[in-house]
Amino acid sequence: MTTATEALSGKTRRDENFPVASWLLSARHRAPILAFYRFARAADDVADHPTLPPDRKLAMLDGLARALCGGGPRDPEAEPLRLALSERGLAPRHALDLIDAFRLDVRKNRYADWAELMDYCRLSAAPVGRFVLDVHGEDKATWPASDALCAALQMINHLQDCGEDYRRLNRVYLPEDVLAAHGASAEMLGAARASPALRGALAELAHRAGELTERGARLVPAIADLRLALEIAAIHNLARRLARRLESRDPLSEPVHLSKAGAAWVGGVGVLRRLAAMLIGAERTRPRVGA
Repeated sequence: MTTATEALSGKTRRDENFPVASWLLSARHRAPILAFYRFARAADDVADHPTLPPDRKLAMLDGLARALCGGGPRDPEAEPLRLALSERGLAPRHALDLIDAFRLDVRKNRYADWAELMDYCRLSAAPVGRFVLDVHGEDKATWPASDALCAALQMINHLQDCGEDYRRLNRVYLPEDVLAAHGASAEMLGAARASPALRGALAELAHRAGELTERGARLVPAIADLRLALEIAAIHNLARRLARRLESRDPLSEPVHLSKAGAAWVGGVGVLRRLAAMLIGAERTRPRVGA
């Protein structure tokens, strides 16, 4: 296996836990976001490939980065994003941060504490939100709230997939100090059902993901593009629901993911809430007749 295309898992944006460039977004913004997703998906599949040796994975990730920057042979997984960046006058910084995150995935499979995990999310999650904001021309003042929400989404994914990550890749994103504080260990992730100790650690981390989600709540009203604001409102409501479910459910033995219909309902409620908040705000600021 020599190319990122050959390493593709077959997973698409429709398999993700959260919407990726949904119909809520303007068509002219969806194309570069989908190109970014294609690049990220390819790099992720390289890093997570079950049989590729680490040195080969790192070489393939380096090749994707070079192709994106125009410094090596063109790659079909990088070329759409390279063209989109050129067309929009955007730098490749966010995609290159993702490559650094995937390099970490190749080299590292344990995280000592929450701070170390958040450093990882700074590379693996924050760049996704920042890229979407840049595509829409949003103010960089929105980045901190976006970073918090993206870290929450990343943590929710880690919790949902913690058993599979451990069994398939021997990779654990649950901080070792949190596990130890509850009397749990990484090896417990290999069981069919979480022990009480592991359940305690998972619930604490789900609560922290919920706190990050609430920190990200201020992002929605700060977004100038209406369609993007509605998409983020849908994602934010999904994150809230999933964080709450993870506080009370065992991802090793119970379904945590929402069905497609359930996700559409929860996301739709988020959209309606945002629209209602906007209407109420407009009503409050409308000049009164005769005033």
